[in-house]
Amino acid sequence: MSELVTGEAVALELRPAKLPSRALAVLLDLVVAMVVYLVVTLLLALATAGLDEAAQMAMAVASFLLLLVGVPIAVETLSHGRSLGKLAFGLRVVRDDGGPIRFRHALVRGAVGVVEILMTFGVVACIASLVSARGRRLGDVFAGTLVVRERVPAGRSPFVPPPPPWLAGQFSGLDLSAVPDALWLAVRQYLTRMGQLDPQVGAAMAERLASDLAACTGTPAPYGVPPGAYLAAVVHERQAREARRAFGGATGPGVAPSGQAPGAGWSAGPPAAPATLPGAQVAPLPASPSAPGASAPVEAPQQPPAERPSTGFAPPA
Repeated sequence: MSELVTGEAVALELRPAKLPSRALAVLLDLVVAMVVYLVVTLLLALATAGLDEAAQMAMAVASFLLLLVGVPIAVETLSHGRSLGKLAFGLRVVRDDGGPIRFRHALVRGAVGVVEILMTFGVVACIASLVSARGRRLGDVFAGTLVVRERVPAGRSPFVPPPPPWLAGQFSGLDLSAVPDALWLAVRQYLTRMGQLDPQVGAAMAERLASDLAACTGTPAPYGVPPGAYLAAVVHERQAREARRAFGGATGPGVAPSGQAPGAGWSAGPPAAPATLPGAQVAPLPASPSAPGASAPVEAPQQPPAERPSTGFAPPA
């Protein structure tokens, strides 16, 4: 398995194709191409029987270049790296960064393939594929391409453990723009496999990754925070930022702000008494009817209660 990191810090796991599958795919392509070439050559020989020898040689060279070189280049360009043989064996030609190939990649592979496959009967291509760690022939090296397997059994994605609840949202102001992709990949791999490591080895690795991450961000790790928890919190903050960037950070009714629990900031108790308006008179307390000489209370004009501004959120009944 070959891991590549794209510009979006996404780890791509590519499985390079080995020599047996590539040889079978090339063999199938050559058999089909040779059959078509022989049929076309026979038809051209019958059609150009009245021409001179130079014209017949020119037609033969043109058919060779068109059918054995031009057609494979066109097929790989239009199919984005999947010829008939590669499609049959589940292979595909991609760039070194995992992207689809273009015409220039197919042109370089086809031009070099004439020498290392057709003229040397595949001996040079086999030697180069055996020497290369990812099974690349010379055409792949010069074109910057890689033949990978598409039919790979799907596996479960590794689970990144969440940070402790008391660390959630503590690194919202941290600058993560200077952290390289290789360090993100190393931190992610450690978090997904820290349960399989030896405790001492895992602790040393966590301290080294935490120090590297703190050096890239320019902010030291908080005192007393375990390195593993610090790494998980920073990765969680980065994932939260990516989610906000992808889906937006709009808030609405029932959506709590970042770092605040739903329902925080309001009380479920009885509503407070409405505030009196400026200039309003407050009625005196009525006297006890049992007191001698008590007079009837004078009713003050009732003022309408002040309306509370609408917040768009209704507390539960």
